[in-house]
Amino acid sequence: MIEVKNLVKKYGNFTAVDNISFDAHPGEIVGLLGPNGAGKTTTMRILTGYMPVTSGEVKVAGYDVIEDSMEVRQRVGYMPEQVPLYPDMTVEAFVLYWARLRQTEKPKQRTQDVLEQFGLLDRRKKLVRSLSKGLRQRLGLAQALVHSPSVIILDEPTIGIDPKQVVEVREVVRSLRENHTILFSSHILSEVEQICDRVVIINNGKIVAEGTTDILGEQTHSGLALYVHIDGEKAHIEQLLHDLPAVTDIQLHESGFIIRGHDEELRHAVMQVVADHRLELLEMRPVDRRLEDIFIKLVN
Repeated sequence: MIEVKNLVKKYGNFTAVDNISFDAHPGEIVGLLGPNGAGKTTTMRILTGYMPVTSGEVKVAGYDVIEDSMEVRQRVGYMPEQVPLYPDMTVEAFVLYWARLRQTEKPKQRTQDVLEQFGLLDRRKKLVRSLSKGLRQRLGLAQALVHSPSVIILDEPTIGIDPKQVVEVREVVRSLRENHTILFSSHILSEVEQICDRVVIINNGKIVAEGTTDILGEQTHSGLALYVHIDGEKAHIEQLLHDLPAVTDIQLHESGFIIRGHDEELRHAVMQVVADHRLELLEMRPVDRRLEDIFIKLVN
């Protein structure tokens, strides 16, 4: 659905996007991550046809964003970081305006359908200015979906809303994957981890990593992390683990410790110290690397 090949975008002598390539398939949610100024929003604007490319090829649903700009726009729903809302319009009038602007078939019926989909039907006669931040985000999603696009591009859809509203928006995004391809940008890494099938990490205009969090964890960490819970006095257990040559790092976690070290030696070393000191090993399991750890290591 989304194909980006050797995309370059320059502003004068400054290269905002530097020869990046990635894709997104039907029914897939792809997270686009990176620090501020990395090139995420520029990439999204190019995909929507809002901004021209300097060089490279970008296609949406098989249509080139430059040569077939109108075809692309009909197939893309875009929710920018700052949703452009008209505060003096009613909720219904706002979505209906976008439905007609997009030349949607049966615009009134489609407006009712999308308001119901996003839980806004009972507020259809209210002014946009009276909506909470969370409801405004839902309204932004409604206008992005009113023309039934095959591709949805969401730039920081949960920014500035409270945790309850974040959960609501997250559930809405998940529900869209069945019939849409979604490109999802967010600074909340735990959110991306929960929603996205795959992530693309951009830094200084370049892609520094791409894949699932499991694959990225393998690429960015050459050792093993284990959660170890051994029965006994905490300080004594910590010292025993700290003294193991195979252990490179140790952190207190829950009832035990997270230890890091070399794959081949770490498990054996823990079992050996348990046997040597006649201790009781209550739990030992591998620890998945968090997306936050992977992100920080890659962009630094």
